[in-house]
Amino acid sequence: MPRRNKNSATLLIHCPDAKGIVAQVTGFINDNNGNIITLDEHVDRLDKVFYMRVEWELDGFLIPQEKIADFFGTLIATRYSMIWKIYFSDQRPRMAIFVSKLSHCLYDILSRFHAGEWDVDIPLIIGNHRDLEQVAGQFGIPFHCFEKNDENRLQQEARELDLLTQQQVSFVVLARYMQILSSGFIRKYPNEIINIHHSFLPAFPGAKPYHSAYERGVKIIGATSHYVTSELDAGPIIDQDIVRVSHRDSIDKLIMKGKDVEKLVLSRAILMHLQRRTLVYNNRTVVFNQ
Repeated sequence: MPRRNKNSATLLIHCPDAKGIVAQVTGFINDNNGNIITLDEHVDRLDKVFYMRVEWELDGFLIPQEKIADFFGTLIATRYSMIWKIYFSDQRPRMAIFVSKLSHCLYDILSRFHAGEWDVDIPLIIGNHRDLEQVAGQFGIPFHCFEKNDENRLQQEARELDLLTQQQVSFVVLARYMQILSSGFIRKYPNEIINIHHSFLPAFPGAKPYHSAYERGVKIIGATSHYVTSELDAGPIIDQDIVRVSHRDSIDKLIMKGKDVEKLVLSRAILMHLQRRTLVYNNRTVVFNQ
């Protein structure tokens, strides 16, 4: 996702559905000389909830950037009981990557970053083993190792959180990080920790999911990327995909195909997050098309 030449603002909204919301939001932007770039909205008719994502250029916008949130909150958001957040394109996100021993997702993320596909900074990589320290070095990114066991887990997490705070990390990606994060850690980054799971959820749990899938003779395998919550592997799903397999595929072939789909699904989830196209509500995500 290359950096745009013009600064823009992106507003994510959800609130009880009511008449006139789109007109009020777009009117606020238009009346203040804003040029809308993209707009997507959705109404959940069952729960009667309205969702909206709108992005507009800030060149010539009459309200100073630092005052937009105050004006919008006072003039519109309070009236419609909105839960909302505003993001600015000139505030570059900072992503931390957590890894263990598997390298395929890490290589894919760093390759995309190095190629300039994403408008993001990666100030550090954290591992619970040193196996991937060399990979981080290849891309010139500092690597920090925090080995964990049952006795030191919370202490090590506290050190990790201090480091993330020092580096002003915006969100965390678990690139096949084989550790469970504590609820205290997760509360520091609500809906800002992205995980990749090696199957559809829930399916084939355990350390050897591809062996279990092979024994069941499955015809598809897949991957799921989701935000991390305190309930293991039950967070809001961002993206999923599948690949077809058959009885001719060995376990090694299943693993190879599975790694390919994991990389793709995780990279798409990261891009959606960076583009502010995901909105979490009641443990579900609304993923806007634009």
